[in-house]
Parts: sequence; structure tokens; C-alpha cells
Amino acid sequence: MWRSGACDICANIKILEDYTKEKYIYNEQNGLWYELQGDYYIPCLVLDEEDTQPIGMWGRKYLRYIKEHRRALFTTLLISGKLNSHLAKIDNRAKELFDRLVKQLAEKEGITEQLKAQDQMAWVGAMNSIRNQAEEIINAEIIYT
Repeated sequence: MWRSGACDICANIKILEDYTKEKYIYNEQNGLWYELQGDYYIPCLVLDEEDTQPIGMWGRKYLRYIKEHRRALFTTLLISGKLNSHLAKIDNRAKELFDRLVKQLAEKEGITEQLKAQDQMAWVGAMNSIRNQAEEIINAEIIYT
């Protein structure tokens, strides 16, 4: 026989209302907001706009190096919130040095636009060699130091 369970449902709803948690809470001790996710409160942390700079090839290489070989530096930068800006600075410095080195090495070896027009394969081979030299210099002087 079917019975109306309205009283039981109302009692369960009342119990659930007593146990519902607020979506956001503020901790006055540390000054942080927390968001309820499942049964746990997770801190609401957001990076500053200046810390969300794009990281290129050189910054990612440097990040991999400090994660594997310089754990203390990596942890310090990560905890202080300066990791992204530090990687962006390394990346920009390495890009500028790379461009300058490629230009200087090409001039030193006599790689010109005239060679490019005359013999494209020789020009590509020479430029690849110059780029590899510049990459090795940057790895030694900036990335793996």
C-alpha cells in the first residue's frame, strides 16, 4: 500500500538546510576568501594581470631546468608568485640575445641576401648552423646557469 511520505521529506529537507555550507567564506586571520568545492573550502587565488605574460620556448626550457636541477629556486619563485614574471624576463632576454647572435654570426660568416638569391639550399644550411650555434650559446649562458 502506498503512503504519502511528505512528513519524512520535510524532515530530511530541514536536516539538509542545517548542514548546507556557504559557497564563499572569508578568513579574517589570513585575509583570504575560500570557495566551497565539494566538501572542502579551497582558497580563491588569482594571478595578477602582470604575472600572466606568455612564456616562449626559452622560458619553458628554463622552467624545465629549474624544476629538475634547482628545486629551491623553483619553489621560492613559485611560492612568492614571481615564477611567471621571472620566466618572462628570461624568455625576453634569451630572444633578444638569440636575434642579436644570429645577425652577428651571419655577418661574420658572410651569409647575405645575395647568397639566399643565388643558392637557397646553401643559405638554409648556413643559417641552420648559425641558429644552432646561437642556441648553444644561449643554453650555456642563460638557461643552464
